[in-house]
Amino acid sequence: MSKPISETYTVVEHDGGFAYKVGDVFSETFPSREAAHEAADTAAHRQRAPGSDETIAYQDATGVWREERASGRDRPVTDVKD
Repeated sequence: MSKPISETYTVVEHDGGFAYKVGDVFSETFPSREAAHEAADTAAHRQRAPGSDETIAYQDATGVWREERASGRDRPVTDVKD
């Protein structure tokens, strides 16, 4: 069994306000740290919610299109930090 993916939502100063980021991707800007933290909590919670199994198509790093079955139960472990 593979190790679950872990994602950390980090609240940071951004564009004159605050945002959360996951990896190198920023959210929209919020007027306060508290508002950004609340939005990060909401987003992290949604990421943990199971979905339905689906067939997905994606282009891999070499440019080849792949198709596979994705489990809706394969959800990341998430946390939020300031």
